[in-house]
Amino acid sequence: MDQTVQVPFRPERTRVRPGEQAPELVVDLVGGGSWDLGAQKPLGFTLVVFYRGHHCPVCRAQLSELNRRSEELERRGLGVIAVSGDTEELASESKHDWHLDRLTIGYGLSERSMRAWGLFVSAGHAGEPKRFSEPGLFLIKPDGSVYYEALTSMPWGRPHLDDILNGIDYVLASDYPARGEA
Repeated sequence: MDQTVQVPFRPERTRVRPGEQAPELVVDLVGGGSWDLGAQKPLGFTLVVFYRGHHCPVCRAQLSELNRRSEELERRGLGVIAVSGDTEELASESKHDWHLDRLTIGYGLSERSMRAWGLFVSAGHAGEPKRFSEPGLFLIKPDGSVYYEALTSMPWGRPHLDDILNGIDYVLASDYPARGEA
C-alpha cells in the first residue's frame, strides 16, 4: 500500500538580496495614474511598504504613522509608497477611512509580484482577501538596488519607523554599505 503524502504545489518565495536590483514594481494609484519604481529618483531612498490590506488594523496604524510623519521622511530624501493587493475600491477606502492624505497608495499587487519581492503570501480567512501579502519594507537606492529589507510572516514584528529613520540618518552620514549581500 502506497502511503505517499501529496503535498500541494506552492510557488517558491524569491529571495531578494541587498545590493541586487529590485524586482520590477509598477502599480496603479488611488486617485489615478500609476507608479513605477524604475522611474523614481529620490535624493536618499525610495521606501516601499507592502501592507496586508484594508482588513488589517496593524497596517492602518503603520500607514497612519507614515502619513503623519511624511514631512520628516521627505526631509531625509525619502520617496514613500504603500502597496497592497487590495482592489481599487478597498485601497480607496483605506486612503479615505485611515486619513492618508499625504501617502501614495498603490493597489492591485499581483501574487506573482508578491513572490518576486520575496513577501510571505497568506491564504485569506473570514473577511480577508483570497490571497494577500504579509508585511514587507524595503529601502531602494536611487540606482534601483535594494539597500534594506524587512519581511514578516505575521501582522506584527514590523520595524519601528524611528529605528528606520535613525538608521537612514547614520547611513547617509557615514556612507554605510548594504548588509546581507553575501
